[in-house]
Amino acid sequence: MGTDNQTWVSEFILLGLSSDWDTQVSLFVLFLVMYVVTVLGNCLIVLLIRLDSRLHTPMYFFLTNLSLVDVSYATSVVPQLLAHFLAEHKAIPFQSCAAQLFFSLALGGIEFVLLAVMAYDRYVAVCDALRYSAIMHGGLRARLAITSWVSGFINSLVQTAITFQLPMCRNKFIDHISCELLAVVRLACVDTSSNEVTIMVSSIVLLMTPFCLVLLSYIQIISTILKIQSREGRKKAFHTCASHLTVVALCYGVAIFTYIQPHSSPSVLQEKLFSVFYAILTPMLNPMIYSLRNKEVKGAWQKLLWKFSGLTSKMAT
Repeated sequence: MGTDNQTWVSEFILLGLSSDWDTQVSLFVLFLVMYVVTVLGNCLIVLLIRLDSRLHTPMYFFLTNLSLVDVSYATSVVPQLLAHFLAEHKAIPFQSCAAQLFFSLALGGIEFVLLAVMAYDRYVAVCDALRYSAIMHGGLRARLAITSWVSGFINSLVQTAITFQLPMCRNKFIDHISCELLAVVRLACVDTSSNEVTIMVSSIVLLMTPFCLVLLSYIQIISTILKIQSREGRKKAFHTCASHLTVVALCYGVAIFTYIQPHSSPSVLQEKLFSVFYAILTPMLNPMIYSLRNKEVKGAWQKLLWKFSGLTSKMAT
């Protein structure tokens, strides 16, 4: 193939969800509200954990990391998506596209590893409760969190570098809501088999391996819970894992369906909807899940609101 065709494009055009103006305005309002709720919800969770000493435990240390990842992931995708809803020319510069892919891919990978770390934390809490504090000490918590962040960024650096070395042959129309990995790879005018193999390997290492660790952890957890004699004890043990299990089902379910088999992946429209779900809905739901299904968090909210109402009353008088 001639070098004239193998050119580097200076910008990409994101086709987004719809070309209808009324639909775009409606989606802008909807996604703006959801993004604001996402940012406020996750930031409030981090603030609550910071302020309430009862939440200074390993579980909530990892939940703080999860909330930071969620709000960062949403921020790497949603602001640009909102801007394009109201823009006639929906272009994104080459460098911005590469940066968006890098950060969204990194933060997504971090979340998968972090969920496996949180599953291990729940395993220790249920299966070795007496030694929980000794095992999940500050040093181990920090190492596990750092491992999650570093592994996500290293994987993303490799994937982004390989992807943006592909010649695009003047193809600049990305049929997606953002610079998503598979959508960008499809623009290449050369054989992308090696890239697809890399995506598969990455998915296995950073997605399926943590997922298998989560499954193993919960097999042990369920086995331990079933051995508890009292019904109240079993209920309490299961309740400590319910929030995390719900979040795992949301995050891993969408990602596995989208990335594990690139050749037999769903339609482009389905991919867009999955991306919207993962970039907007999941980060918005996570703090709600942990707030509504967790007695400790609900108790901390009530305590904080009681203090705030008391302070407001004093200021009024």
